[in-house]
Amino acid sequence: MPLTDIGILHEDPTFLIVNKPTLLLSVPGRAEDNKDCLITRLQDNGYPEARIVHRLDWETSGLLVIARNPDSHRELSRQFHDRETEKTYIALCWGQPDHDSGHIDLPLRYDPPNKPRHIVDHELGKSAQTFWRVLERLDDHCRVELTPITGRSHQLRVHMLAIGHPLLGDRLYAEDEALAACPRLALHAARLGLKHPLNGERMVFESPAPF
Repeated sequence: MPLTDIGILHEDPTFLIVNKPTLLLSVPGRAEDNKDCLITRLQDNGYPEARIVHRLDWETSGLLVIARNPDSHRELSRQFHDRETEKTYIALCWGQPDHDSGHIDLPLRYDPPNKPRHIVDHELGKSAQTFWRVLERLDDHCRVELTPITGRSHQLRVHMLAIGHPLLGDRLYAEDEALAACPRLALHAARLGLKHPLNGERMVFESPAPF
């Protein structure tokens, strides 16, 4: 598959910053019909050395950093592991939160009977924290800025659901009006800050939400 829908925002010998479209896997799925993904498209179209550093959900769009050699992969992975990166998402959530900002601290775990869903579990869940802030209040929903402190699977989606404000168009966690309010999952990785893997320079990349 071509790179048609993938925007390359930054390119140097050590890494790429790309804009992943919605409905595209970050890495290949297990099933044979899930082989098409962002990293494979890059490898097949001029970047055979491309290596994934972190992932976005299939339905989530936005910024990803891709390493171009083993050293940069190691250093960028370390930055994510040590929480030295800055990740900010833009989302649309159903309803009107009582406050303009907040901090969610709810442990999460995978829920095998309902795969691929995740749930809040205070006994078996892994620590997960998210800061949220209302950017704009609309009729029946809000535009919010979400800043994950941890990087658990489906964290932002489950955390917002847990406080009563599921993300619009979320086929896993939203229902009824919230599900029907947007034709796609309204979640976009809009800002990514990191240190250049070679010289340590602080760099920030931005991508406006397409909704």
